[in-house]
Amino acid sequence: MDARDTEGKTPSAMKPWVIEPLSSPEEINAVLVVEEASFSNPWSREMYLAELENKGISFCFVAKDDNGRVAGFCSFWLVLDELHINNLAVLPEFRRAGVAASLLGRVIKEGAALGAQRATLEVRRSNDAARLLYERFGFSIASVRRAYYTKPVEDALILCRENLGHADQQP
Repeated sequence: MDARDTEGKTPSAMKPWVIEPLSSPEEINAVLVVEEASFSNPWSREMYLAELENKGISFCFVAKDDNGRVAGFCSFWLVLDELHINNLAVLPEFRRAGVAASLLGRVIKEGAALGAQRATLEVRRSNDAARLLYERFGFSIASVRRAYYTKPVEDALILCRENLGHADQQP
């Protein structure tokens, strides 16, 4: 599915994305649908419930269309002055419609407002689309974790962005 209406416009051209904190069990269910569609080794409901209990450290934002449908999410930790992005995923029918960029931009701003100076994340070496998005937001390769991912086994690139508070690194 290419997420286009009959006039050929993407959903982002028709509707703005509403980015807000994950706030209900129903939204966890929607996040799990995105997880299943996006990852070969998805997080469980219990993992997300545990994350929500870790207030002040663990955060999750969802992107919704104007009908309230969750199109994607981004979960992250804030540890001291570092923002660590755990997962960023978008439903297949909403990909390439600006959802991931909207989420990432909001998460970086939120992290900076909470005192984060830098952001880190892992990404599969083969995930070119994600790597390009992260590069647009000022991330660069810091190191490699060999055979980090399973299903299939693959290296992780560790990406880092310094100086979160600088607006010049926002696309």
